[in-house]
Amino acid sequence: MVVNNSGDSKNQSPNPNARTGFKDSASICLPGTTPPEVPPFVPAAGLGGGHRQTLAGSLFNGSADFPGTVQRKVRVSDNDYIVLHDDQPNKWDHGGQVALLLHGLSGCHGSGYMMRIADKLNRRCVRSFRMDHRGCGAGEGLAENPYHAGRIDDLHRAIHSIENLCPGSSISIVGFSLSGNLLLRYLGDRSFDHSLNVFRAVAVCPPVDLRLCVRQLSKTRAGQRYDWYFTRQLINQLAGGPQWREDLPLAQVRRRPRRLYDFDEMYTAPASGFDSADDYYQFASANRYLSTINVPTTILAAQDDPLVSSEPFYDLDLPSTVNLCLTKYGGHLGYIGRQDGDPDRRWMDWRVIDWLLN
Repeated sequence: MVVNNSGDSKNQSPNPNARTGFKDSASICLPGTTPPEVPPFVPAAGLGGGHRQTLAGSLFNGSADFPGTVQRKVRVSDNDYIVLHDDQPNKWDHGGQVALLLHGLSGCHGSGYMMRIADKLNRRCVRSFRMDHRGCGAGEGLAENPYHAGRIDDLHRAIHSIENLCPGSSISIVGFSLSGNLLLRYLGDRSFDHSLNVFRAVAVCPPVDLRLCVRQLSKTRAGQRYDWYFTRQLINQLAGGPQWREDLPLAQVRRRPRRLYDFDEMYTAPASGFDSADDYYQFASANRYLSTINVPTTILAAQDDPLVSSEPFYDLDLPSTVNLCLTKYGGHLGYIGRQDGDPDRRWMDWRVIDWLLN
């Protein structure tokens, strides 16, 4: 079931149940053109609730094997590098379809959702490039400056590199979590000369208002646990590497920060040339750029996502090129459902495949 709503999103209540009769298994599509029919997401037995979906998606993340993967380093600004993992199907021909996959916070090319969806694309003869942001995965040690939600020039250079490798191919892009925001931010920034080869885009669970999302984490005990977990992951990733800097506030404190906001205030912002965490969030958040996206784009998000607040999605200025599919359940990159119509239980994977290929 898909509920279409063509009214002014700014006049909509943040409670969709009150105005749409939003049922447990439904999806709601807010302004933008109607996407292809979306089958309802019904959580697998025992996996109801956003926290369970999120944890199950992380713990049982799946995998795939790509024996022929080629690593390609791409030089970005400041002589740093990102890495593209090129998975080319045996039967792929020059000019065939290409997809670029972007991982989320503290992820890499080997994250479960990256591997699973690349495998599904490979089986449909789509050449995929799994990107490691600065300092992540195979990019560890290849960058002195950190990646963040506003590194849109890095994405621009990755696309340009793929164009050189695959001339004449249409390029679809999928961004997960923090990279979903980065993707939307890039597509809506009119200061870039966007490639005409960029064909479609999908953003999954994107935190389009970064400031709101980090503040929401501190309001619940569960949110505080997620906050602490990701902050610890990021600090551990920095320790002993070329991105660690003794001149930044993070190196001067006796106790490690436990919140992403504090990490961004002490490290991300000053290391990236921003005045503060709030200055960084203002620059990088995609919500102010969605109205100028002209590439066919779908946003997938869940109301019960414990990491990314769904609140901003009810006050978006969406053009006709952008579809928003907001489900009641799914958690954060979870979406493990009953096997009802899809080849496996990974509902999110199959929607991404549908939106890219159909």
